[in-house]
Amino acid sequence: MLDDIYSECEMEMESSIEHLRHDFKSLRTGKVLVSILDNITIDYYGAATPLSQVASVIATDATTITVNPWEKNLLGDIESAIAKANIGVNPNNDGEQIKLFFPPMTVEQRQESVKQMKGMGEKAKISIRNDRKKANDQIKRLEKEKEITADESKSAQDKIQKLTDKFTAMIDDILKNKEAEILKV
Repeated sequence: MLDDIYSECEMEMESSIEHLRHDFKSLRTGKVLVSILDNITIDYYGAATPLSQVASVIATDATTITVNPWEKNLLGDIESAIAKANIGVNPNNDGEQIKLFFPPMTVEQRQESVKQMKGMGEKAKISIRNDRKKANDQIKRLEKEKEITADESKSAQDKIQKLTDKFTAMIDDILKNKEAEILKV
């Protein structure tokens, strides 16, 4: 039963790391990524549909993204959805496709991205601490119900703390690498 608690806690902590990596896709770095448009949805026949399902989205170079809708009547909807998303550029609609021209990032923009990234990292650390608390609560409940001894409880909580430390260090490494990537000109 303690092994179940350990494995569940580790899986939840790993999912926090994956969530952090997914959040990073929305951050702007020196090179523009099409994933910056991942959260944009279009009203497609009454259903909120991700942009990638109604158009091809291609990074044509380091500063340009081209959005080519499969149905030309969606151009206006896509253009307004991109404008509402506030990603830092205005869409250019030429009647066939939409081009997004991202200017090179300024030092201030890079520092702002780093600040956002650190906020995302802090949320991930909070999530990991919550996972630790949940696991420790389960262990304490087992001790209270006399299913494990006080020594086993202490040992189990120490193991959970080691897991927490491992994942917190992992987040710190990820943040350090991402910061270097963002600040690299």
